[in-house]
Amino acid sequence: MLPRLLLTPGEPAGIGPDLVVAAAQRAWPAELVAVADPELLRERAERLGLPLELREVDFGEDPREHESGRLRVLPVPLAAPAQPGVLDERNAEYVLETLRQATRACQQRHADALVTGPVQKSIINAAGIPFTGHTEFLAEMTGTALPVMMLAAGKLRVALATTHLPLREVPDAITQERLRAVLQVLNDDLESRFGIRRPRILVCGLNPHAGESGHLGREEIEVIRPVLDELRAQNWRVEGPLPADTLFTPRHLDGADAVLAMFHDQGLPVLKFAGFGEAVNITLGLPIIRTSVDHGTALELAGSGRADHGSLESALHTALQLVQRGQASG
Repeated sequence: MLPRLLLTPGEPAGIGPDLVVAAAQRAWPAELVAVADPELLRERAERLGLPLELREVDFGEDPREHESGRLRVLPVPLAAPAQPGVLDERNAEYVLETLRQATRACQQRHADALVTGPVQKSIINAAGIPFTGHTEFLAEMTGTALPVMMLAAGKLRVALATTHLPLREVPDAITQERLRAVLQVLNDDLESRFGIRRPRILVCGLNPHAGESGHLGREEIEVIRPVLDELRAQNWRVEGPLPADTLFTPRHLDGADAVLAMFHDQGLPVLKFAGFGEAVNITLGLPIIRTSVDHGTALELAGSGRADHGSLESALHTALQLVQRGQASG
C-alpha cells in the first residue's frame, strides 16, 4: 500500500510552515498529510506566492499519491493568529497538540511515519509547559523507556548516549546500564530498520583523549570499556572507547555504520558540519518511524521565501525509505 507520511510544521511563527508548503510543491510517491491549522498553511503559501490546495484527510480511505500544489491536512486549530517571526506563548499548546494527534495516528496505523518540523523549546517552557525536546516527548507518548537520538548525513550516522542534558550532568547519566541499553537500541534498529547485518559501531570516550589511561578521567575504564568488552565477547562489532577528536577522521570512519557519541555537542557539530541543511534526525527505539530536520525555527526567515527546505525533504525521503524497507521485510 502507498505510504502515508504525517508532517508537523512545529513552531507556527518559524519556518516550519514554509517548509511544508515548499515540500508540497513537488510530487511524492506517498500521501503527505500536514497536521496543522489549515489557515496557517494557506496564509504562509500566499506570502510565499506558492499554490496550495488543501483537503482534509480521511483515514478511512486508502492513501493517494501526493500531487504538486495539493496537500492533505489533519486540522488542528491555532490558539491565536501566527505572525512570522513573532513568538506567542498562546500557541505553545497547539504545537504539542499537533504532535499528540500525529503520534496517535501513527500508533493507530492510520499513518506510516511522522516527519517533524522545528519547535521553539523556549516558548513552550515560557508557557509553563515542561518540554525538553521531540525525542523525550515522543518517548513519553509511546511509552518508550529509552529513545535514542541519531542524526544522519550521507553515510555518516551519529547517535547519542545522552540527549538534552546540561553538560555537568552528563558523566553521572552515563552508566553501564544506560550505555548497554543505548547500544542495544542502536544495534537493533540499524539491523531491523536500516537492513545492516552486524553493524560496526564506533564508540567515543567521554573525556579528552578517551581519558588518557585514567589521567583525564576514569569513565572510560570504569564504565565504557567494560560494556564494550562484554558486547565484543558476544560477537558485537563495537570499537572503543575512542578519542572523539580523532574518531571523526576517514581512517576510523571508513566502513563504520554508526558512531555513538557520549553527549549532544560531542557528536552533532561534526555531523552538522558534514551535512547541515541535508541531515536528518531519526529517533530510534520508538514503536513508530519518526524523522525530523537538523535545524531550528529560523524565525528571521519565516515567510521570507529564503528558507532552505533541503533537510525536510531529506527527512521525508528517509521516512519513506524506512517505511518501504519495513514493508518489504514484513
